[in-house]
Amino acid sequence: MNKSIKELHELLINNEITSEELIKESLEKSEIVQEKYNAFVTICHDAKSSAITDELISGIPFGVKDNFSTKGVLSTGSSNTLNNYVPFFNATVIERLFNKGAVMVNKTVLDEFGMGGTGTTGHTGTVLNPWDKTRMCAGSSAGSACAVAAGVYPYALGSDTGDSIRKPAAYCGIVGYKPTYGMLSRYGLFPFASSMDHVGVLSRSVEDAAIVVDAMKGIDENDMTTWDSSHINLTESLTGDVKCKKLFYIKELCDINNYDNPSDELKLHLENFNKTLELCKDLGVEVKEESVDQKVLNAIDSVYVVLSCAEATSNMSNLTGIIFGPRGNSTNITEMMKEHRTKGFSPLIKRRFVIGSYVLQSENQDRYFKNAQKLRRLIVDIMKKFFKEYDGLILPVGTGPAKTLVGEADKLDNNTSALDEHLQIGNFGGFPSITIPNGFVNNLPVGVNITGNCYDDANVLNIAYALESKMSYKGQIAKEVK
Repeated sequence: MNKSIKELHELLINNEITSEELIKESLEKSEIVQEKYNAFVTICHDAKSSAITDELISGIPFGVKDNFSTKGVLSTGSSNTLNNYVPFFNATVIERLFNKGAVMVNKTVLDEFGMGGTGTTGHTGTVLNPWDKTRMCAGSSAGSACAVAAGVYPYALGSDTGDSIRKPAAYCGIVGYKPTYGMLSRYGLFPFASSMDHVGVLSRSVEDAAIVVDAMKGIDENDMTTWDSSHINLTESLTGDVKCKKLFYIKELCDINNYDNPSDELKLHLENFNKTLELCKDLGVEVKEESVDQKVLNAIDSVYVVLSCAEATSNMSNLTGIIFGPRGNSTNITEMMKEHRTKGFSPLIKRRFVIGSYVLQSENQDRYFKNAQKLRRLIVDIMKKFFKEYDGLILPVGTGPAKTLVGEADKLDNNTSALDEHLQIGNFGGFPSITIPNGFVNNLPVGVNITGNCYDDANVLNIAYALESKMSYKGQIAKEVK
């Protein structure tokens, strides 16, 4: 399954392969990947082929992050609180893919309810990186990134509230695309932080990401935040012509001299990034350096934690074990809910609920919640001012390749936190944002990200497409180095 969607479609149309053969291959690879990397909650052994039509995705298998509702298929959010939940409806984006003939073959592991960036907190265990099993995939879309990188299928669905599609894509050497907020319906996606939650896709090329989003986008009466994108055709917009486009990067994040005792991996990562800026210039793109107050950059992660935890506390108050999920063992309804939530949630989730409840208390709202809202607005306004002049922001993803599972998984370095967490800006403003592979550091993949103004998805993707064409990482399959 190392071919693109268009290549597979051509083979299917010409009867050189069948949908049944693709599904069989994908299921066999699912078993291998599950044994080696623990990427799946459910493998759909009863997946059936579909008719091959003019729809590019017809007959082709794909994966779904396990926080999307899938009718008749276990949908756990990688949490013990929903370990037996089988929905009676499909998420809108899933239904649209099914209507175009796509075939779901598995549900992928995530950090519990999307609240994590390591791929280690799902109730079925840690997802291992297919390039190096001692490293994480990042999260929360860890299983989707792992499976696409390992060649199980050409694409998988993910969700992104802070960087949950784009950072796993970077760590696994693939493409991760989060469209403008509201381009894709969130109906049927388990809510985490509704003002920042985005549906998106992980693939091995920019074109495949465009094809899949084109198949899913559009207004949904069940999601009032969706907007009319019928005038946008992302796939047809991929011309590769980016002459006279303008990108900027943030000096404070990209200057190695701003970091105390930088690691060798960080040095190499930023060297890679500087080479990529030269590639942009070769394409005819103007690239400039801009400055942002370091205090504002350092506040990004704090703003994210406060606001996302506050929204999560409210969104997940329905997880009581009464309506769905395994019930607690008590005849007292209060004790029943207490047992369900105490035993069902991981320590990480409980900490986030405590933070969310604390910042929402009336005596704390001004100091924490409302201040975070003001800072979010300030950050978005700064970006929108830049987007009046530039077509996009280009930055390296994280501080280098995937972090090790032992020793680094929960490590927070204040010196580099802004570089590690800047992708959250895309969620604060609902901006379209895409990560593409950007070479290797110590034989492990690293990524570069492009973020643009709202509704300018076609422009952002075309710049990424042109840049991808100058590199040699399109369609790559993970090769385990350890």
